Amino acid sequence: MTDGVADDERWEDALLGLARGDFSRLEPLFVGDIGQPLLQPWIVAWHEQGRFNDERHALSEALTCACFLGYVDVAEYLLERGVSLPGGTGTGVDALHWAANRGQLETVQLLLRWRAPLETINVHGATALGMAMWSAIHEPRPQHLAIVEALVGAGARREAVTRPTGHAELDNLLDRISSP
Repeated sequence: MTDGVADDERWEDALLGLARGDFSRLEPLFVGDIGQPLLQPWIVAWHEQGRFNDERHALSEALTCACFLGYVDVAEYLLERGVSLPGGTGTGVDALHWAANRGQLETVQLLLRWRAPLETINVHGATALGMAMWSAIHEPRPQHLAIVEALVGAGARREAVTRPTGHAELDNLLDRISSP
């Protein structure tokens, strides 16, 4: 990618960022460097170089970070290479919770295909469905309703959600999909 010193500094900074859950600032690691012969995300390149071999915790956090940011291709790459779900939980929130919170529908769908645990309770006391519901009300993003529907369709326990929510669209969606 670049010279070895810059690569080593970037690697050390990435490890610190993953350990701290500083996911927003790590986004450049999930896209390749422009002008390189092969546009490859740093996370993928480091995995292929074996840098994560002694950094299993960081690798799990990299999966969670990819889900937080919505980099489905990197998340799938990591899952295909054995990174297990729920991913890293250093922030108290796992990969599915973050994807649901951030409105990352494609990522949620990927994690559901890989059978991500649905009823894990995060640091806030919420399941992925509860996190999606809270986010749809307080930090709405265009895909939150579809994420709620996908989670319920995958078997998330609806009774864990307090209703009415005070959000008409969510209440209508839950009423529509409530019948087993």
